[in-house]
Amino acid sequence: MAEGNLEMLFLHSDAFGKGLGRLCLEYAINEMGVEKLDVNELNEQALGFYLHCGFKVIGRSELDPQANLFLFCIWH
Repeated sequence: MAEGNLEMLFLHSDAFGKGLGRLCLEYAINEMGVEKLDVNELNEQALGFYLHCGFKVIGRSELDPQANLFLFCIWH
């Protein structure tokens, strides 16, 4: 986390669907002041997770060096 931005949140696939991602995200929001994040547009599972948790897409980036688009999301 840096300047209110969630830089990375990774879980092992064995941990998916157990509430651990939401727990980590809630901690980041409530205790660390996270208000925004960038998510790879092609990562539908991550994008769906963040949208389900209350983030909203507010913009999209230019292509990164690997030719990926990123969506900018903000909490509420």
